[in-house]
Amino acid sequence: MTADAPPWITLRTGQGPAQVRVHHPTTGDLRGTLILGHGAGGGTGSKDLQSLLSATGHGWTVVLVEQPWRVAGRRVATPPPTLDAAWREIVPAVLADDVPLSTGPRAPLLVVGGRSAGARVACRTSPGDTDGALPPADGVLCLAFPLHPPGRPERSRAPELATPLAHGIPTLVVQGGADPFGAPAEVREAAAAQSPDDSLLEVVEVPGNHSPSRDLPLVTRSVLDWLDRLG
Repeated sequence: MTADAPPWITLRTGQGPAQVRVHHPTTGDLRGTLILGHGAGGGTGSKDLQSLLSATGHGWTVVLVEQPWRVAGRRVATPPPTLDAAWREIVPAVLADDVPLSTGPRAPLLVVGGRSAGARVACRTSPGDTDGALPPADGVLCLAFPLHPPGRPERSRAPELATPLAHGIPTLVVQGGADPFGAPAEVREAAAAQSPDDSLLEVVEVPGNHSPSRDLPLVTRSVLDWLDRLG
């Protein structure tokens, strides 16, 4: 942890302890809360997730989430249902008094997202819960959405990507032009095939593959522009 990074806050979930790090807005014009998860092979230190901390200068509270499997020191992610179960507890805890988001009133917008597997979790859970414990998201941000395993397009995860669209939730996908998990054109086509109205989906192509893009300024600008258009 760098000297100016906020401390980790531990949250108890049914899957074990999770951790969150809350980065507060640096401007008085509060816009919303951006909650981001990591991929299946790494944590929140990935360069693209870290680049999005600049959203604090645009009125966003940025919350980075370490899933319980990472906190426990495992090398491989647990199955998707366990990731979703933990997320369904983490997000309400972040939005409640368990985590001090700011000293003032909470901004209204909620955007959830993440990189790779974290993006899948955000898509699957974006509509919220029927009992209201998990609120619906106002937007979903996907960095390097893994549309399918490399070389296995028949194992499409397009229904996951279409979930927020089916519930009227704007969704941004920032995808490497050479991503073996699905190129930008594949992502657009798959979403169009799943959703009768894909107008809520925006796909931005950036240089690179499934790893964080070498053009991080483009990633950051694309996300900030999209966030500024929400609400």
